[in-house]
Amino acid sequence: MDAISNLLSYMDAATLLEAFGPWVIAGIGIVVFIESGVLFPFLPGDSLLVTAAILREQLDVNIWTLLAVGIVAAILGDQVGYYLGHRFGRRLFKDDAKVLKTEHLQSAEEFFEKHGPVALVLGRFVPIVRTFIPVAAGTAEMPYKNFVVWNVSGAIAWVLSMNLVGMFLGNIPGIADSIEKIMLLIIGLSVLPIVVKYVLDRFKATKEPKVAALNPDAAEPETV
Repeated sequence: MDAISNLLSYMDAATLLEAFGPWVIAGIGIVVFIESGVLFPFLPGDSLLVTAAILREQLDVNIWTLLAVGIVAAILGDQVGYYLGHRFGRRLFKDDAKVLKTEHLQSAEEFFEKHGPVALVLGRFVPIVRTFIPVAAGTAEMPYKNFVVWNVSGAIAWVLSMNLVGMFLGNIPGIADSIEKIMLLIIGLSVLPIVVKYVLDRFKATKEPKVAALNPDAAEPETV
C-alpha cells in the first residue's frame, strides 16, 4: 500500500516538480513527451505545465524555456505515437490490459473519426485521448504530411495555453499556495474546445436545412 501511495503522490504536479529538483526542465520534457504519445496516459501533463508556469520564479525557470521544451516534447511524443499506430496498429492493445486497453484506443479512434484531423488539436486538451489520438491517426493511416501540420498546431496551442493560464494565475497573490484549486480550471480548459466544436457543428447542422429550404432546386438531384 505504501508503494501505491508513493506512486500516486507522484501523479501530483507539485510533487513531481519538487522531486525533479535541479532537473526540473528535463523532467517536464520527459513527462510531456511520454504523455503525448508513448502509451502511458496517467501523467499530469496539463497540471504540470500550468503549475510550472505558476512556480517559475521559485523553480528559477524562464517561461520561454518552458514553452520551448514543452512544445518540442509534445511534438516528439506525438511522432512516436503516430509511428507506433502506423507500425503496430491495434496489436498493441488488449481488452484485459492494465494500461493499453482496447477501449482507450477505441475512444481515441471515435474521437478522431468524429472530429477529423482537428482532433489532433482538440485531443490535446482531453486526458487519455491526448495520449492515444496520435496512435489512432497512425492506425488510420492518416497522411504523414497532414499529421505533422496538425501535430505541431496542437502542440503549440496546448503548451502555450497551459503556460499562459499558469502565468495569469501566478500573478494572483496567494495562488501558489492553492494549487489544488487550479484543477477545476484545468478541467474547464479540457472540455472547452469540445464544447466550442459541438456548438459550431450544431449551428452548421441547423443552418443547412434552412439553406436547402431557400434553395429547393439545389437540393434535388439532376435527372438524366
